[in-house]
This record gives sequence, structure tokens and C-alpha cells, in this order.
Amino acid sequence: MAAMARTTDGDGTPVPQRLLAAATRLFAERGYDRTSVQEIVEAAGVTKGALYHYFGSKEDLLHEVYARVLRVQQQRLDAYADADEPVERRLRGAAADVVVTTIENLDDADIFFRSMHHLSPEKHKQVRAERRRYHERFRALVEEGQQAGVFSSATPADLVVDYHFGSIHHLSTWYRPDGPLTKQQVADHLADLLLRALRP
Repeated sequence: MAAMARTTDGDGTPVPQRLLAAATRLFAERGYDRTSVQEIVEAAGVTKGALYHYFGSKEDLLHEVYARVLRVQQQRLDAYADADEPVERRLRGAAADVVVTTIENLDDADIFFRSMHHLSPEKHKQVRAERRRYHERFRALVEEGQQAGVFSSATPADLVVDYHFGSIHHLSTWYRPDGPLTKQQVADHLADLLLRALRP
């Protein structure tokens, strides 16, 4: 993907980004299984050769729709986790941030979870490993606070993390940009709920 920043069209948009944008829109409108490679390349204004050069297959496009979001979230979580701040501030920041980044990418996440059964066993395993790495880093923050006595140990860290991410996974069913709460307000409420659940 290193060539992504160099190979562009007339308006400067990298070709892989154009392909992803077209695929995301078509997957959302028609569904993954009802979208053809030809429709994607026509919508992106490129050739099939360009798609196969960057992604190899339609399945690779579907994987990248989700993987690009997860990469951003992992980088941001790592920054929070590594910050020189008390663990409760780091956890609250990470807990709110994953809500905001999920809301900012709701379409991508929704497309992926509706279509991930189309992935090959190998790609499915890769996605699970990527998600597990994120969850384990998040859980480590909870465990750090529990071991330090800052958080209650009454509830196992795994359940605490599942509780928070369960709320996040349902965002696409009810959150609306024109609703009564902004994405930051939703993030703050859910992060506060998490911290209250961990209060000694």
C-alpha cells in the first residue's frame, strides 16, 4: 500500500482511495455480494488491472474497508495507553476515542459486519487477530488499574471490555448525526459509564 500516496488521478486522489471509496459506496447501496468488480472499477474510473494491482480481489477491498478503521483505532489506543498519565485518564480517553472513531466510520463498520461472512477463512482469521490485538491492549489498561487498586476487581476485565464494546457495536442501529447527542457527547457518556462500572 506504499504506492497509495503516489499513484493518483487528475485531482490528486490516490487510486487505491478512489477504489475504496467506490467499493464502500456500492457495498452500502447494493450489498457486497451484489456488487461486481466491473461496477467498482467503473465507479472509480479505473481499470480492472488497477484494482488487482492494489487489492488483488473484491474480498481484499472488503477487508480493507474495515482494516483501515481498525488501524487508526489501534494507533490512537496505543497513544493513549503509552501516555504519561494516570491509568483512569488513559482508559477514559481511550474509551471515548473508540466511540468517536467508530461513529466517524459507521458506514464502513456496518458494511463490514454485514458482509464479513463472505471473507475466506484465512481473511476471517486475520481480522479476528487484528481485533484481538486491539481488545487485549484495551483490556490491559483495565487490568493495570485493577492491579493498582484504582479500579474495582469485582468484575473480570474481559467482561468490562465486552460491556463497553457491546455498546459500541450497537451504535449503527440508533446513532444519527442529526440526533439529540453529538458524537463526542455519546463518547463521553459511554466512557463515564465504563469508569463508573470500575469504581472501587
